[in-house]
Amino acid sequence: MAEDLKSASWWKIAIVTVIAIEALGGLSGWLSNSGYGNQWFDSLVKPSFMPPGWAFGVVWPVLYALIGMALAMVLAEPPSGRRKIALILFFLQLALNLAWSPIFFAGHDIVLANTVIFAMAALAAAAAGQFWRIRAAAGLLMIPYLAWLVFAATLNATINQLNPGSGASLLGI
Repeated sequence: MAEDLKSASWWKIAIVTVIAIEALGGLSGWLSNSGYGNQWFDSLVKPSFMPPGWAFGVVWPVLYALIGMALAMVLAEPPSGRRKIALILFFLQLALNLAWSPIFFAGHDIVLANTVIFAMAALAAAAAGQFWRIRAAAGLLMIPYLAWLVFAATLNATINQLNPGSGASLLGI
């Protein structure tokens, strides 16, 4: 009975977390004019393994829903030191996630975006590990996101290699 109540409570939290993460992710992409149709991005040389534009519009909402559910599962657990660390890691990686599109698509800084996505992947992996220790299902829900981040980081790094000097440097470097 207690497990049923805990299960029901995380779903209630998930309604909020999934909607919030979806909205924030969509807003970040929209405000930065991300994806195909961005004149600067369209002019870049892309790797042969670059997915079509529609794939990003399918993948990201699914990934945001999964990490929103993972977050809800952890939020439904009783407060603890491990939960606090897991949430800090999660929100740090989410902040980097939301910053990536403005850095890359609006700021045209391929190099900084590359650094951000690698840091994001490392923090997401650490968060997933902590989520796993708190509630295994929450850690498992992070795996598709981690796989996509590795792929996206590879895309970013390859675009950087194929387009030397094509981006601005927001840091002035």
